[in-house]
Amino acid sequence: MKYLPIFYDLSVRPCLVVGAGEIAARKVRQLRKAEARVTVIAPDICEELQGLVDNKEIHYIAERFSAEILHDKMLVIAATNDEEVNRQVSELAKAKNIPVNVVDNPDLCSFIMPSIVDRDPVQIAISTGGASPVLARLLRARLETLIPASYGRLAQLMGKFRQHVRQRYPKMKERRRFWEHILQGPVAEMMYAGQDKAALNALEKTLEEEVPVFDKAGEVYLVGAGPGDPDLLTFRALRLMQQAEVVLYDRLVAPAIVDLCRKDAERIYVGKKRDQHTLPQKEINQLLVDLAKQGKRVLRLKGGDPFIFGRGGEEIDLLSADNIPFQV
Repeated sequence: MKYLPIFYDLSVRPCLVVGAGEIAARKVRQLRKAEARVTVIAPDICEELQGLVDNKEIHYIAERFSAEILHDKMLVIAATNDEEVNRQVSELAKAKNIPVNVVDNPDLCSFIMPSIVDRDPVQIAISTGGASPVLARLLRARLETLIPASYGRLAQLMGKFRQHVRQRYPKMKERRRFWEHILQGPVAEMMYAGQDKAALNALEKTLEEEVPVFDKAGEVYLVGAGPGDPDLLTFRALRLMQQAEVVLYDRLVAPAIVDLCRKDAERIYVGKKRDQHTLPQKEINQLLVDLAKQGKRVLRLKGGDPFIFGRGGEEIDLLSADNIPFQV
């Protein structure tokens, strides 16, 4: 991973765009959406940016770029058609440790601008590391069709109750389970259907209940990782992999698949080779039971099919005998 994906707060922060043509105007639009204070410097200015200047929405300096203009800037974008000017902007900004982007020239950038799916406050940034901006735009177009606008309203609703939920459920594990219940239940469905007031009332009622809405009992998920290609995993498998708090995985599970599990999940390697058992099967079976009885959601991740040489049947038998809920 060459670039670290971050979300940078530029609200009311001074930013500079070098250049004032159509490409610069696109970058100015993005910065203004982030509520940055934008200064544009260039000898000439396009009609769109002139309109923003006239409305006092941006500041314009009708000069060629010079090093002095970088003073106090939090971020710089070079969008001129002069390669030498763009290179100068890049070198001077980097010397001052100011994040700089040079349009269509990743080698001169310290950061790159992603394609964005905007469901404020939900934002999805897509990047190909500068290799193919066209591919990033195509991916964005695909995601635009999959993610409804109601996700933004749902996030706003959750934000209003964040502190209340923190007080109600002081432990992080409890809070996570509460929000997962909300996001996978009636409250979210009401938001998707445009019933915002009903969703608000339902969320308030859920918080007032004396008994927590989520099940304190643990659960075990048996997931077959198949031949190792992440693209072959089912949506259900991915969802369970993201819910699990503990992951027990085998030697044949591809690292790319293990990486799809929740980042903060505890990972326990229980792989076996001929005559080399990290954990004997009986201990693995009992570990699944013990972890579930501690209230944890446990993922048993196996290469191939869990029931073909995978001993999945033995694990299910013990889980059933101990009344541990499980999914396959």
